[in-house]
Amino acid sequence: MAAPKMKVRIGDLLVQNGVITEEQLMSALANQKQTRQKLGKALVVLGYVAEEQFLNFLAQQLKIPMVDLSRYNFNHNDVLKLSETHARRFRCVVLKEEAEFFLIGMTDPLDISAYDEIQRLLPKPIELAVVPDSQLLGILDQMYRRTSEIDDWADQLSDEIVEDTFDSAKLSETDDADIPVVRLLKSIFEDAVSVGASDIHIEPDEKVLRIRQRVDGLLQEHVMKDARIAPALILRLKLMAELNISEKRLPQDGRFNITVKGHNIDVRMSTMPIQHGESVVMRLLDQTDGLIELDSIGLPKKMRKRLDKLIKEPHGLLLVTGPTGSGKTTTLYGALNQLNVPEKKILTVEDPVEYRLPRINQIQVHPKIGLDFATVLRSCLRQDPDILLVGEIRDLETAEIALRASMTGHFVLSSLHTNDAISSAMRLIDIGIEGYLVATALRAVLAQRLVRKICKHCSTAYQPTAQESAWLKVKCAGTGISMAELRHGTGCTSCNNTGYAGRVGIFELLEMDDAMADALRAGDSSAFGQMTRASDSYQPLVLSALEKAAEGVTSLEEVFRVTEQLEDLSEDSASAVGEG
Repeated sequence: MAAPKMKVRIGDLLVQNGVITEEQLMSALANQKQTRQKLGKALVVLGYVAEEQFLNFLAQQLKIPMVDLSRYNFNHNDVLKLSETHARRFRCVVLKEEAEFFLIGMTDPLDISAYDEIQRLLPKPIELAVVPDSQLLGILDQMYRRTSEIDDWADQLSDEIVEDTFDSAKLSETDDADIPVVRLLKSIFEDAVSVGASDIHIEPDEKVLRIRQRVDGLLQEHVMKDARIAPALILRLKLMAELNISEKRLPQDGRFNITVKGHNIDVRMSTMPIQHGESVVMRLLDQTDGLIELDSIGLPKKMRKRLDKLIKEPHGLLLVTGPTGSGKTTTLYGALNQLNVPEKKILTVEDPVEYRLPRINQIQVHPKIGLDFATVLRSCLRQDPDILLVGEIRDLETAEIALRASMTGHFVLSSLHTNDAISSAMRLIDIGIEGYLVATALRAVLAQRLVRKICKHCSTAYQPTAQESAWLKVKCAGTGISMAELRHGTGCTSCNNTGYAGRVGIFELLEMDDAMADALRAGDSSAFGQMTRASDSYQPLVLSALEKAAEGVTSLEEVFRVTEQLEDLSEDSASAVGEG
């Protein structure tokens, strides 16, 4: 098939067909000269035409198909017939291989030189389809994941070890980017960033090395066949984090910064001695996009208004609770970002400091030198703060100082590892705080979890089974939640066939009132729990999850996954409250 040619320029055709005006064409051409981008891109950026409308028009004129990449079912082997370098250079992707030709998706099928070069690279004739530029880069990141590259560099590193030519001293040469262990780590980080991983786990086993990445809360595993490369990999990471490379018997914590594919990543690293060496877990904190706003974490509108009012209180304690990885830090930073005005002095005491905030004085604790939460907090109160963030309440001393600070004209935010909002107040009493202190200082508790969001590209209607419908009827009775339009993800290229992309928070907000405070003063934990559940403003996490499903944000399957955990925990909490 010959390259598509147009007898009339695309801009003139758009004007002739009334898609754009002559003035808009002239404006786009002027913009094109300045930016050197394609005319279609200029028209889309300037808002004169939607990308899909432009591509459909182009496809009709060239008599070629227009392909929506987000819904396309790729064959990975077909895609790899063209190297990643060429795919990115020519803005194209191999859609499929037929017996007689390759179907190639191009963002600009009028690029004759790119067409000729692609034809030269492939062993069969090519036919073209037009694909959205806005989708292509994401697809290339998914299709050309670094798994093969990781295996290649792992093999090279293994060969060096086998041949006894591996020199651990080379690992300290930070400028040497060509040694296999450096290239291997670079590939691992690039792969993690491309799929949006929050954590990387490096786990040596007896005969293999497992690299696992946590994506949307669940781990994805890649196994390397030679476990002997683990020590070299971990040694390099220890050097980067400035840890003691000779210490392998004790856990160590460190951090370092790297730039990966234009992203500034702060890496928090933890090592742990295990049976077959050392396990390494790295939390990846992307500093590129700045802080997440409270508006974007999934808070319902009514709850958001209540939280806005709470964080503007002149004094008191606000707790954010949930297990590790439930988004507590994101919520706390979102609140601080909203409170960060020139009129307020804000101090934070953290372990570690995860995100750098302008105007806010952030303090990193160092327990080994005696700079623990309690010590720092005492000094903070002499710094005349209006607002204090205590990264986590871990012990009686820290809790007592935080509560007393909240009673003496300071607004204090902190986190606590508890199952739900109700058990949080009781947890403070359990660690030794007097009930009257908790009742006086505590303003509210926000408990949260994260649920996976349905992929917007493969989201379809879902009909619950009879058993699921019966369960929903019981759970939604009297709540006003309608489950008539449930959805789920069928799996597509955009979500790596999981049906999910991204996560969103579910929340329960407990605001203290006089009756609850009196129950805490009296040490009546059972009455406190009953009052909370009976409160009109209190809605448990399970109902928050169901609301997200009713809105089509998450699936019923995900609700069941989280609800099963929550119901087990609520039974434990009820038992604990009853015993108290």
